Amino acid sequence: MTINTRHVDQRTVRSALSLAAAAPSVHNSQPWRWVVGPHTVRLYADLARWLPATDTRGRDMIVSCGAALHHARVALAAAGLASSVHRMPDIDEPDHLAVLHLHPRTADDTDLTLAAAIMRRRTDRRPFTDWEVPAAFVDELSERAADHGAQLRPVTGARSRARLIEAMQVAAAAQESNVAYLAEHASWNGRYADVEGIPSVDLVRDAVASGGATVRRFSDGFIGQPSDGEPDGALLTVLATASDDPLSQLRAGEALSAVLLHATDLGLATCPLSQPLEVASSRRVVQDDVLGGTAAPQLVLRVGWAPLGTPLRPTPRRMIDDMIKQLPL
Repeated sequence: MTINTRHVDQRTVRSALSLAAAAPSVHNSQPWRWVVGPHTVRLYADLARWLPATDTRGRDMIVSCGAALHHARVALAAAGLASSVHRMPDIDEPDHLAVLHLHPRTADDTDLTLAAAIMRRRTDRRPFTDWEVPAAFVDELSERAADHGAQLRPVTGARSRARLIEAMQVAAAAQESNVAYLAEHASWNGRYADVEGIPSVDLVRDAVASGGATVRRFSDGFIGQPSDGEPDGALLTVLATASDDPLSQLRAGEALSAVLLHATDLGLATCPLSQPLEVASSRRVVQDDVLGGTAAPQLVLRVGWAPLGTPLRPTPRRMIDDMIKQLPL
């Protein structure tokens, strides 16, 4: 493969990676780092930001990095830099997840639309309204996932939905009885003034009253209960892959990003949920009873229409200098 090696402006790359930092990640841990060369950008998992009590196998960390990878490609494309990707380039460096080879290319309308969606996307933890998500929208989201080697499975059957909600409850109970998890959870959630973790202003005050099992419980939330006790109207979906190796997890993160950005462009609200898959027993329920044993679940995604009210603020992000190492030109 021949790569165009015309000049790549490093300020443009830096700006694009700053926009890519808006990617979702488990507990807003932002577990990635970038090494920028003259014509390449290398993505690494930042093991110092791994949450071992929550994410014992590192799956959430790699999925998060996959989302950042896709965000980066979108931001670079909008800035006039196309990228070809070599995933998992070095078996001796498992934290080295991808290399982007950059070459100039004129941005098109799709590039600009997706980049604009990065700025508007929010993880909306509130219960959604009961307005139905049109089937055509669900099909489009499924197509975006398939474009990146993943499946987005809507959970619409009564039994499957009940089993998925049961898996959520089992996972929540298991983690809430784990002292190490509780300590880690407290250190990353409900913060008041920080650029890491999830601040209190982005958390629901009473998850049990506002959505029940489909809304993850956090402490110290500031978001009030807007639905008068009505159940969450979100469409539950499962993002899955054929295998469950690190490459599949990375691709799942890329698919997640593509789905989230397209959903944002459609005006939909979204909320990824990793908790049901962080506990082995609940993960088996999702894989066997919800997916019929035909795929490996990587994430649960709530999709729907946001309640009326105050727009959500963007979650704080780390300084870009903390994420980037610049190689000599």
